Amino acid sequence: MKKVTLDMIKEARETIKDVIKETPLLESVKMSEKTGANIFLKCENLQKTGSFKIRGACNKIANLTDEEKAKGVIASSAGNHAQGVALGAKMNGIKATIVMPSTAPLAKVTATKGYGAEVVLAGLVYDDAYAKAIEIQKETGATFLHPFNDEYVIAGQGTISLEILEQLENVDTIVCPIGGGGIISGVATAAKALKPSIKIVGVQTSNIPSMKESLEKGEVTSAFKDVTIADGIAVKTPGDLTFSIIKDLIDEIIVVDEDEIAQAMLFLLENQKVTSEGSGAVSTAAIWSGKYIPKKDENVVCIISG
Repeated sequence: MKKVTLDMIKEARETIKDVIKETPLLESVKMSEKTGANIFLKCENLQKTGSFKIRGACNKIANLTDEEKAKGVIASSAGNHAQGVALGAKMNGIKATIVMPSTAPLAKVTATKGYGAEVVLAGLVYDDAYAKAIEIQKETGATFLHPFNDEYVIAGQGTISLEILEQLENVDTIVCPIGGGGIISGVATAAKALKPSIKIVGVQTSNIPSMKESLEKGEVTSAFKDVTIADGIAVKTPGDLTFSIIKDLIDEIIVVDEDEIAQAMLFLLENQKVTSEGSGAVSTAAIWSGKYIPKKDENVVCIISG
């Protein structure tokens, strides 16, 4: 199993610094008042392409060999990795094909096409799109870019933690969405290396609690109960690389239901003027619903992933 290190994450930051922007950390006064803690939002929804995924996608593309680039790239994505790969490929003059579930939001499909990628729609969830992408990859010989189970992608996502710790040195807890586990693997690797006392809390939708069930069973396990408003984390089967990192570094995983996610999206819009997709709002949902109860004066950062 390949290992992701703090050095790899620092290298990733240097690699992608001209492509991404440092996103703001905003205090949520309402959530702070409600909990008695200090709650902050890391707004990756304000990142280029609208989500954190551009970090990992661009780091991966930068580390491809010339031969891999010449073959063109293919990726499967619920929408955010798609846009990151499409933009990264466009900037490098590489042909990109993206397979997305037919349930992917039209805005994400349109944006991905807008970056110059060819889009293929297949199935209902990420895993269906992944299967189709592998099929196309075998036919075309294109280079497959995995959205989460890849050390360069994970290292790129880990750059979020470097920013958080510069913006709020005395952070106690980071609350982060989990789908396939790419973002939380990178975030946890960097945060725990720089500040071992930091608590890392993952959040999944109760409709697809695949990483939580994997941890409970001690091995990678598939889970799917229903479709979800949190399309960005609709992953039935997590990665083996992300599972191995999460098993060692995550303190707990909370699941939130569809109503709690919708309420969090509305809360962010009304009270913070922050527009978040369902998957980006699950970290807020964990606190707003009372599923995660911070201690008094605990400094908590919720990652709004997209």
